[in-house]
Amino acid sequence: MLPKITVITASYNSGKTIADTIDSVLKQEYPNIEYLIIDGGSLDNTMSIVKQYENLFDGRLKYISEKDSGIYDAWNKGLKMAEGNWISFVGSDDILAENAFLDFIEFARKNEDVNFISSRTLLVTENLKPIRETGTPWTETMNSYCCIAHVGSLHHETLFNRKGKFDSNFKIAGDYDFLLRCRDIIRPGIVDIISAKVRDGGISGRQILRVAKE
Repeated sequence: MLPKITVITASYNSGKTIADTIDSVLKQEYPNIEYLIIDGGSLDNTMSIVKQYENLFDGRLKYISEKDSGIYDAWNKGLKMAEGNWISFVGSDDILAENAFLDFIEFARKNEDVNFISSRTLLVTENLKPIRETGTPWTETMNSYCCIAHVGSLHHETLFNRKGKFDSNFKIAGDYDFLLRCRDIIRPGIVDIISAKVRDGGISGRQILRVAKE
């Protein structure tokens, strides 16, 4: 049986971009995907857009919408619901490359000891104009700064089983904190592809604005 990939998207007032994100998950050629959208109680049309896609996923799309304390709280809720062997976190304004998960799983098949797979991503403007590529292999520089493109990564479920969830006290660096906590058990690999387009000023920028409002 093919490994299952759980894709988790945290959203909040993402009506302008979330259709692009959902479309990119729907178009993945890899067949064994479940998609979890964890919404923070959006006040715009985010959830009406999400519900329009429900039937297209044939039961593979699940969602909740309720107030949370930030992106890592949302991700942790998603992890509680997740049934996948591999976990992917995709922002509500990110766009996956069509064959991204096929390449990831093929790499995992050939490298059975790997429990974390990263890739390169393309940072783009709001209108999807290229800015620069991001994402480098896991090296000792991870001790000083995060060189990993988190959107373009797969985490094996065992990492969360052994190291717990994300620390929701963090607002924009909880993913980096989690990876550092995994240093003693992580066996990283990198797929040499651009797996996603990431809009500049996305998750981190929205999180800062959201915290300021709260």
